[in-house]
Formats: sequence, C-alpha cells, structure tokens
Amino acid sequence: MGSIEDRVTERALATDPDRLETLFGRSDLHPLWIAEPYVDLAPPIKAALMERAESGWYGYESRPDAIHDAFWGWMQRRHAWDGSDLHTSVSPSVGTSIGVLLEHFSAPGEAVILQPPVFTDFKPLVRAAERRIARNSLQLTDAGYRMDFDDLRKQAADPATTGMILCNPHNPVGRLWTEEELAEVAAIGAANDVFIIADEIHADLVLSGGRFTPFATVAAGSGVRWAAIHGPIKTFGLAGVCDTLLIAESDEVTDVFRKQSSRLHLTRNNVFSMAAFQAAYSRGDEWLDELLDQVAANTSLLASTLPDPLAIVPPEATYLAWLDLRGLGLAVPELAKWLAAAGVAFSPGHWFGREGAGFARMSIAVDAEAVAETVERLRAAL
Repeated sequence: MGSIEDRVTERALATDPDRLETLFGRSDLHPLWIAEPYVDLAPPIKAALMERAESGWYGYESRPDAIHDAFWGWMQRRHAWDGSDLHTSVSPSVGTSIGVLLEHFSAPGEAVILQPPVFTDFKPLVRAAERRIARNSLQLTDAGYRMDFDDLRKQAADPATTGMILCNPHNPVGRLWTEEELAEVAAIGAANDVFIIADEIHADLVLSGGRFTPFATVAAGSGVRWAAIHGPIKTFGLAGVCDTLLIAESDEVTDVFRKQSSRLHLTRNNVFSMAAFQAAYSRGDEWLDELLDQVAANTSLLASTLPDPLAIVPPEATYLAWLDLRGLGLAVPELAKWLAAAGVAFSPGHWFGREGAGFARMSIAVDAEAVAETVERLRAAL
C-alpha cells in the first residue's frame, strides 16, 4: 500500500479493525464508503481539543451561550440565515432527534414518507418506531434527480401518513434542493398535516456556486409543522465527538423535545464536544473552503477519468460521489462481488433502497491521489 492508501485505510478502520472484513468480505480494499472526510482534522479544532485535554479538568461543565452563538454566526456568514426567531436545542445525534420527533408527532402504524435512494439509517429508525414507510422515490432524469411531486401529494393525502423525513441536501444522490422545490414540500406538508423532519446535516457542503436553502426559510408562514437537524459532524468529520442541534419554530416542538431530553438525560454536556463545536463554527471557514475546493477537483477528476461504462451523477452538494455502474449490467450480488474484486469498498447503492441498485456511494473528501488510485483499480477490473 502507498502512503495515501495507508492514511485512508487507517482513517476508515479507526473505529473497527474488522469492519472491512465484516461488510465486504475482504480487509485489503481501498475503503471510501464512510460519509466523512478522510483528511486531516481542521487545525483550530485539533488545537481546541488538545488545549481542553491539557486543562486536566473533565468534570461537569455548563454549556455557554457562545456555543449557540458560534453556530448562528456561522449560519449567518455562510448561508445568510438568521435564526434569531427560532429555538435551538442540543441533541446527541441525528437519529436521536428523528426518534424523539417520530415518537411524539406520529403514532404506531402510521406512515412516514422517505425519498429513496436515501440515507440508510432512516428506514430502521422508522421501523423501530413501529411506523410504516411510504416510498416517494426520487426520479433520475437527464437533468439529474428530481422529486416526484405528484406521488408526494398522493402519499401525503393518505390520512395514515403523518410524517416525512426530508434529506436536504440529499445523501447519497447529492441534490441541493431549490427554494421552489422545498416550498412545494412545505405546502404539501401543510395541506395534509404532515410533520416534516429536515435532516440538514450536510448543509455546509455546497458545491459549484450553489446555495443551501434552509427548510426553515420556506416553512415560515406556510403552516407546516417542522423541525430541522444541524451540526458540525459531517462538515468537519466530528461524528465521534460532537453533538447536533435541533432547530424549530414551534414552542410545542421545542417543549416536547426538551422534556424528552431531560427525562432521558440526553443533554449531559461533554467538555470535548463543546470545545470542538465552538472551534469548528468559529474558526473552521478556511479549512472548509479548502475541503470544498478539493471535493470539486475530485468530482472533475472522476468525471474525466472514470472508464466507460462507469459514470458519476454530477453532485450539487455533499462530498459523496454517487457512481452510476448500471452499464456493467450486473445484478446486486454480482456488482458487490465485482467491486470487491476491483479492490474498492464503496457503499453499495441498494443499501439506500432498491432505487439505488446499480449505483454505489464513494466519499471524495480525500486527497486527489486516493481518487486516482480508485479509478485505476476500477479500470484494471474492467
């Protein structure tokens, strides 16, 4: 293994040395399946964590207002989003927020709309809550993925449908939903009393001059009930350290979430999480700008070097490449074997729903050399 691959493999296996073997049947693959950056941590975050560790005090610590101020300062300067009229609550994870909201704003047996191919954790969260899944599959057109609004209206009109999980921007297909598209979702939700949970954890990862539209801005005044999930975990690769945030306009949503958090002790502060959180949103701009430039360059590299019949669906957001491998003509089991034989570990498209069959997701928040190595392995396999 070369030095680039050594670093990528070390990062991917940091939490579980047997993960490649368990998921893909081999441990010698080029591992780019996890949705996080495979690059060095932002220096301000690393410095903040080291400084906190050297303090020698790790006991109880209250969460200062500066934590939320750092988040909203970031949102204002990066996305021109002022949340002064919104409620901001701490949540341990995206899944925690979704689980609590499903429990209180839907009932067992009711349906929750998903838009596959979509983030793998949504389906088990809905199933664990004893809710049904209403599939509003995304449509792949010549212009990229689009929502099927006719079907969305049909699904939402069912009295048994009471919730929807919206992925904005979308993981894995990389769509950056427009203001018009999001406004239509809000209108449909309002007309049918469907509670919208907007997972916006990839909000900062916008490519090619695009602009992230917070669901909150189109929901205002629409009458839709909603909540949005944010945090630095994807942007800065801090899923093992930081909390997330739940953003809401409604007093009811906020009260329900905070009462449940208090009852289950979900908000006990972690001193390292707070240090990393504040450093990321206060001093992470330069690092993120460099990362986004690298992701854009890697996107272009993939588009120009992937051998036929492989292709990349042009992403508008995230650092995840959605690779179109349908040209190989392989069924799901055969495609998984072919990728393993090629020496690469991607997230197989069918993990995200049957609509993802024939595709694969690859993290491209990596050095260009790692992308080039991946392309060479695929070329050799062909």
